[in-house]
Amino acid sequence: MRRQVDGRKLRGEKRRGEIIEATLRVIERDGVAGVTHRTVAKEAGVPTTSTTYHFAGLNDLLIATLMECARDMATEVYWMIDRARSRGSRGAEEVANLLAEALGPRRGRTMAEYELYLLAARRPELRTAARRWLDVLTSMVRHDDEVAFRVFLAGIDGLLIQGLIDDEPPTAEELRPVVDYLLKPR
Repeated sequence: MRRQVDGRKLRGEKRRGEIIEATLRVIERDGVAGVTHRTVAKEAGVPTTSTTYHFAGLNDLLIATLMECARDMATEVYWMIDRARSRGSRGAEEVANLLAEALGPRRGRTMAEYELYLLAARRPELRTAARRWLDVLTSMVRHDDEVAFRVFLAGIDGLLIQGLIDDEPPTAEELRPVVDYLLKPR
């Protein structure tokens, strides 16, 4: 028996995704302080009633946006790990390239994601969503030494934050030795 696809549900999911993407664009441009149902609706090109239908409160919208960022990052990291493993690499080159991309062409998106991430320090209701990316990484990467893995993640966070405040984003070549050091077995 062929399963019927509910077109309304698909349109609703598509609209929800458009609203989340618009939220990220607003944060890139104006910061989290610029996020209102009205500004997001305008950015998405939808009526304000659409944003309030899909997300009753701004925290709901911010949580969904954080979760979407975690999903996107998980997909990127999954394929990066897959490429590294297929080449027999420890992944330093792949991680350095990913960081250079995040700090160069995708700088605005990275800044928006970190602003959301840091907002969770002030808003406890966002913390579960903010921790999601750590949970995703931990589940995806095989590691024998929990402390070394946490040092690696903290190092990556530090490189990203430092890169965001640099006048010129670091290149993959500049990042590679640092990433290689973070990946060295202890």
